Amino acid sequence: MLNDGMPSLRGAQALYRPPILRSLLAAAAIAAAAVLAGCDSDKIPDISGRHMQPLSEAMLDELDIKNMAKESPILIRIFKEESELELWKVDKSGRFALLRTYPICRWSGDLGPKIQEGDRQAPEGFYTITPDMMNPNSHYHLAINTGFPNAFDRANGRSGASLMIHGDCASVGCYAMTDEQITEIYSLAREAFFGGQRSLQIQAYPFRMTPLSMARHRNSPHLVFWKVLKEGYDHFEVTRKEPKVAVCDKHYVFDAQSSGKFNPVDRCPAYKVPQPIASAVHNKQHRDEIETAQLISRAIPAALTTNGGDGGMNPTFLSALRAHGGPGTAIRTASGTIPAHVRPPADSFQGTGTTIFAFASPEVKPVQVRVASAAPNSSSIGAFFGNLFGSKQDNTSANVRESSVTQPKSQAALSAPNAARGQIQAAATTRPETQRTTDSKELDTTKSQGAPLQQEPSADPPDAGAGRTTNLLIGALPTVPAGRFENRPMARGQSQQKQPSDNTADATGLDAPHRVKQDAPGDYPSPS
Repeated sequence: MLNDGMPSLRGAQALYRPPILRSLLAAAAIAAAAVLAGCDSDKIPDISGRHMQPLSEAMLDELDIKNMAKESPILIRIFKEESELELWKVDKSGRFALLRTYPICRWSGDLGPKIQEGDRQAPEGFYTITPDMMNPNSHYHLAINTGFPNAFDRANGRSGASLMIHGDCASVGCYAMTDEQITEIYSLAREAFFGGQRSLQIQAYPFRMTPLSMARHRNSPHLVFWKVLKEGYDHFEVTRKEPKVAVCDKHYVFDAQSSGKFNPVDRCPAYKVPQPIASAVHNKQHRDEIETAQLISRAIPAALTTNGGDGGMNPTFLSALRAHGGPGTAIRTASGTIPAHVRPPADSFQGTGTTIFAFASPEVKPVQVRVASAAPNSSSIGAFFGNLFGSKQDNTSANVRESSVTQPKSQAALSAPNAARGQIQAAATTRPETQRTTDSKELDTTKSQGAPLQQEPSADPPDAGAGRTTNLLIGALPTVPAGRFENRPMARGQSQQKQPSDNTADATGLDAPHRVKQDAPGDYPSPS
């Protein structure tokens, strides 16, 4: 029962054991921050318990099945067009593997980056999240600040604040989930931070960066910017490791190594990218470019470029709303509860029952919801801090606070179809298959050849402190398995054998010359 004086760990938890000192220091830092936060009010606020909700039994089973420790690091990827949020977690191989895909209940604006405060755009880019950016007392159930604007956004003159991933299924520049979904996401982030992860990365994309998507969006004014995002996307696809992100010359660079400093607005210093990574990324990009050109040559329809759009909602939730005759009452789904005040996109309820974005979004297969009960008396380290310390209330302004507009209950959203967008839907084809497995194996066969790809630098994640809230990490609420799964949870004991888009948004400085060197082949481990 005992191992080196410690109780034996459950299943995969034994696979990831961060240094004890590092874990204690992380917990102490969170505790100290909570004490300081209490100085801002006459008394410590009451603890609701939702932020300290333990992970559900279904989630713990899922982690066991996938050989992931509860405390291992996580990474989040967001795809606007598909209205999906992926949560990745390090498994016993030391690389990230997909844990769950959550349907996004609501996001606002158009495809494309956020340019200025008030444009209703949800951000796109690479963002670094630290524990103090976790908001346990959000007006929208629970929230994680994306950190917008980061160093890239500021270098390009972009403005805005308090853009979150939160609950309540209501968005003005945010990514809104159901309360059950954000509870589970928040809890997984909390456990990773308590396990020693110092920061987690959010990668926000306009769509899955596949050849089909790039071909469809070939006429977008944001295409240059999206090609830069795709480079970071490709780095993760071929390595299954969090790409190191830096900003220089007003654009992102990935996995770059340099003796110089990366300044967001200055010319990039000389840098090198490990040769196996550079070669694998180059090979993937070459394949993708050939396929994209072939799709365009076959006259695949180009997506409409919209301005002032009304965002998106995953087909799972649109279908539920349609089945109940629209919003107005709370609707329980396998992915959480759609609140009565939800406002679906204005063009959602067309003849086919989908949005302009929906043809690229596969129907998410629901799973049975199991909500864990609150455990305020838990002896876990998270519960200790949750019971001991309070949290600040949200007090951001109505204009920029997460998602702060009153949601109308009218049936105006159930309007007649938009003819132009309907044409795009009719011409749409099935969503392309991703090449996750193929791409991640690329490093196994990479030879020690030079990679002709010109690699953009990347050092430490850009400005982790940007746009953070003063609220603290203290936990999460009912945990509900949501979205689709790679594996369904198994029983215990069972084994497994808005108004964006002007062209200034794309001023990424890509024409500036770079001096790129490459490492020897042995500088990066081959994937297992």
